[in-house]
Formats: sequence, structure tokens, C-alpha cells
Amino acid sequence: MLIKIAKPSDLHESDVTPESIYLSRRRFMGGVAGLGAGLALSGHAGANADYSDVPEGDAPAWLKEKISETQWRAITPSDPDKDKIAPFDDASGYNNFFEFGTDKGDPARHAGSLQTEPWSVVVDGEVNNGGRFALEDFAKPSQFEERIYRLRCVEAWSMVIPWLGIPLAEIIKRADPTSKAKYVRFETLVDPDQMRGQRSSFSIIDWPYVEGLRLDEAMHPLTLLAMGMYGRELPNQNGAPLRLVVPWKYGFKSIKSIVRISLVEEQPVNSWQQIAADEYGFYANVNPEVDHPRWSQATERRLPNSLFNPNTIDTLMFNGYADEVAEMYAGLDLRKNY
Repeated sequence: MLIKIAKPSDLHESDVTPESIYLSRRRFMGGVAGLGAGLALSGHAGANADYSDVPEGDAPAWLKEKISETQWRAITPSDPDKDKIAPFDDASGYNNFFEFGTDKGDPARHAGSLQTEPWSVVVDGEVNNGGRFALEDFAKPSQFEERIYRLRCVEAWSMVIPWLGIPLAEIIKRADPTSKAKYVRFETLVDPDQMRGQRSSFSIIDWPYVEGLRLDEAMHPLTLLAMGMYGRELPNQNGAPLRLVVPWKYGFKSIKSIVRISLVEEQPVNSWQQIAADEYGFYANVNPEVDHPRWSQATERRLPNSLFNPNTIDTLMFNGYADEVAEMYAGLDLRKNY
């Protein structure tokens, strides 16, 4: 169960969320509130974690202000031997971001070319309040939250990472979806001049990179739009300046460098589903009982690790977040809908 120390909010997801999902959220919030009783957190959440070895970033003034005002956090279920926060060097140096290359070190080597300021995001589709918005306009009305989540890659490696951002549900609420909105579709920036992987003749992705969620998944309180990590802004290689974090799904669902969020009626076809539908489904829920066609998903390599200490651990259903999210999939065949 998550431990959450929450700042009261005037948001009401019932305004845009089906009643069953709203009630699920209320049960979630009620459960974590009890665990948080007696705990206090004031000032920047990063002050309660050791980020002394994290290099100082270069965030714009508005983002530094938002990060400094972070007031509360949700904490991953904690096993002292397995759920330690990964060193910043691992989290920022071992990435999949094919826009900059296919090697795990390519994003850190090449993403410095990406210009992330200014940045705008288009919100469109089945909404009443769409348009193009500056990133700071996304952030300013909202309280930043720090979420310490497990990240599980479909390739069977994992880390624990502290993210900073705002719930995606807040953006969706402001967009005011129409009754036709059933899914949320996301796009990554297309700019081959800045993203060398997009101009590679060996690329297998039909750019832009596309991802999607069901509306109830997007509205779930765990789903985060991240603009920072480790008490600072996102490094480019981690999806700056705006990425999705959906901790109960495989990492490829957490799309990076987002430029478009569309509310749509039909289920989107995500990029990896388009490339190999028999290997990468739309849902991509972490499930140790459904193997990838080419490897087992029953275990994972928790980073940091080494040749002599592979740090192999058992994979948990929904990446350990089953108590919070399982009921969204009641009655759904998770082997067919992988």
C-alpha cells in the first residue's frame, strides 16, 4: 500500500470520471490516508530525501519554483532490500529513448541536443477546452507531487525512481472531455534535427512515437505527468520536459517528450503494438504470468546490479500496485489483453 501525505485539493474527479472509477479513487485515498496519519511533511519534499549526489539542473524559473513548493509524496511499497531508490546515475544513464538511439547509453550521450524551453502541448480531440498550451500553464495551477515509483521495463529490468509532477487527471479535467472520450492518445515530438534516432535509416518506428490509455487509466490517481525527478527537472534523456509515468504498466507506456494529448473515441494503436502486435499489446500491464514471446516476465533485474550481483527479484502483479488498480480490469482477460 502506498503511504501518502496529501495536501487537500479542491479537484473533484467525479466531475469527469465514471462513478465506479470515482468511488475506486475514494477507496484508494481513504486507505492511504490512514497510513499517513501522524506523519508530517513541510517545504520541499526533496529535503526529506538524500539528493546530495544529484547534479544541479538548469530548470527555467517557473519550474524551479514549482519544484521548491512540492508539499507531499506517495511512496512505493518498501522492501528495504529491494525497493531502494536507484542512484541518479543509473536512472539518467540507462534508458530506452529510441529518438536518440537504440543503445541504453545513447539517450544520455545524444539527448543534449534537445531544446526543451520553450515547450508547448496541444490538447485536442473530444474536449470542450482544447488548444495549444505552454508547459508552464499546465503546471502553475497545480501542486507538484513527488511520487517514488517502481519502473518495470518490458525487457525485464527495473528501478525505483522519485518523480515530480502533477496527476494527469487534472489536465483531463481542465480539458472538459465530451461524452465520446473513451481513450487518451499521446504523441512525442518529431524533430529529426534534434533527435538523431528519427533520421536513422535503421529506425523501425513510424514517427511520431504514439501511446495510449483508457480514460479510467488516465484518470487514476497513480497516473502522473512528470516534469522532474530526484528533486530537479527531468534530464533530456528521461523525457524532458514532460513525460507520462504509469507505474503498473511496462515502461514503454510512459511516453517521453510529449507534445500532444488527444481525447479520442477509438482505442489508439501504440507504436510498439504497430511494430509487433504479438509482443506488445495495448494494455502492457505488468504481469508475471504472461511471458513475452522471447523471454519470461516472472522475474526482473533490479538496477543497480552487476555481473556478480544480478539483483534478480520476483516480478509482482501490476508491478506491486494491484491493490490500487486491479479492479479496473475485473472481468478482462489479461492474457488476451496483454
